[in-house]
Amino acid sequence: MPEPHTHYFEVEMRLSGFKNKNLDLKMPTWAPGSYLIREFSKNVEAFEALSGGSKIPATKINKNTWRIANKGKDLTVRYKVYAFEVSVRTSFVDASHGYINGTSVFMYPEGHKDLGSTVTIVPFKGWTKVSTGLSSVAGKEFTYQAPDYDVLADSPFEIGNHEIFTFETNGVPHEVAMYGDANYDPKRLMADMKKVTEEAVKVFGELPVKRYVFIVQNLHNGGGGLEHLNSTTLQATRTTYGTERGYKGFLNLVAHEYFHLWNVKRLRPIALGPFNYDAENYTNMLWVSEGFTSYYADLLVKRSGFTADEEFLDDMASGITSAENSPGNKAMSAAESSFNAWIKQYRPDENSYNTFLSYYSKGAILGMLLDLEIRKATNGSKGLDEAMDALYDEYYKKKKRGYTDKEFQEGMEKFAGHSLDSFFQKYAYGVETPDYNAYFATVGVELVDVNKGTNNPLLGAGISMASGKPVVTSVTRNGSAWQGGLNVQDEIIGMNGYRVTDDLNKSIPAYEVGDVIELVISRSGQLMILPIKLLKNETVKYEAKILPYATDSQKKQLRAWLDAKK
Repeated sequence: MPEPHTHYFEVEMRLSGFKNKNLDLKMPTWAPGSYLIREFSKNVEAFEALSGGSKIPATKINKNTWRIANKGKDLTVRYKVYAFEVSVRTSFVDASHGYINGTSVFMYPEGHKDLGSTVTIVPFKGWTKVSTGLSSVAGKEFTYQAPDYDVLADSPFEIGNHEIFTFETNGVPHEVAMYGDANYDPKRLMADMKKVTEEAVKVFGELPVKRYVFIVQNLHNGGGGLEHLNSTTLQATRTTYGTERGYKGFLNLVAHEYFHLWNVKRLRPIALGPFNYDAENYTNMLWVSEGFTSYYADLLVKRSGFTADEEFLDDMASGITSAENSPGNKAMSAAESSFNAWIKQYRPDENSYNTFLSYYSKGAILGMLLDLEIRKATNGSKGLDEAMDALYDEYYKKKKRGYTDKEFQEGMEKFAGHSLDSFFQKYAYGVETPDYNAYFATVGVELVDVNKGTNNPLLGAGISMASGKPVVTSVTRNGSAWQGGLNVQDEIIGMNGYRVTDDLNKSIPAYEVGDVIELVISRSGQLMILPIKLLKNETVKYEAKILPYATDSQKKQLRAWLDAKK
């Protein structure tokens, strides 16, 4: 990276031992953990192949494959990669630092992903630090080894002059590479990250790595994370650590990506490894891989002592409220949402709310319900912790492969002690609404809909200000706006004879259910009048209450669920 301000990585590959007439080099089309075809080859430039110092023929034969006529000789390949997208899923380099996410920079010889490699990073002059989960080569600065391409691709690099902090969990060193100024207290943050990681280890009883790396990028605007085999990349707004809400949110992100160390990186659906980097890798089980991880992120932060019982339960109630109010919850099951991740999750449009509910959201709810189901069946002696640990032991450690959909269900049934076919068919593969209180009763908690009994109108349209004008951004299926013919991109000009200069939704509470409002709108430049009958607000708003009359058994179950594991 001799000119990082131009946003290019310069890559040189040296390959030997390939005896065929031609060698095909491929660039992945997607990054594991982020289920979208991203076409990383679009950023490749100046590809050339050399043997014995002379150029040899290299032809691009499809969107992400270069064929080299090496005639069995050793060769050197050089190319550049443009990297200027701020994301945990892609690569980035500028005058301040470089970040490499392997699938967007490193190619592999087709049919030979099993081969090991040695990687040497040549930082820009003045840059003195490289952080990665790969093992370093003794005596060689910034040189690392990968046993195969999958490990190389799954080991990101942070390159520059970032801060490095360390702590240990269960005797395993953890490195935190912090890029960018931010308002964090290193001592406090390391101590709190240690608490969260320790609670995660308790679920599975072991750390499957000898070293772990957190790459944290503090940005003006940013957020999110991506799991890797023995590391993770996290992005945060640089001011996020200064508020209690922001700080807990960051710890939740830490917990989520760290829990992936087990759930999906090792305990995984059978479709997610070994990877096909050329195309989509379909599975019905992302609601487990991501949804359960989201549930555990909340639970681990709670068990680590950062949230009170009521706050955790409020978060669970809020998640249920959001899901039950989404029309997409009834349009697509958790399994369908998982399978359709490649075309839905990262490609939202104005109608997504009506057709799709993220497997993160639905899976988190189902994970919680299965946890409570197992606790009820075992009188609190076991829960989802034990079921996940057993699956990890069976499929990752013993069988060394992923689980099928059926095997995952059987693993849950083993701990519930009875068939869960009805649960899976209704809630994971179907769209029925669970009886939430039947599950919460186990731990002495009641879910209360505070909207029940109210009779208020709801427009059912999202409205945002665009250049000072109120414009429709979404229309809820079967709501007032939907029935009245309001469209996305309609500009709201007036209502009932008066000019509208703000979000129309602020005016709706002044009306009654059944009232008809008359809107003047501009649609593609044409003025129109729309009469809209206001329908009843059918949304729910759940609050979770700990029962004041809970039995001793319920109280004991609640503590077993929420308290730190011994």
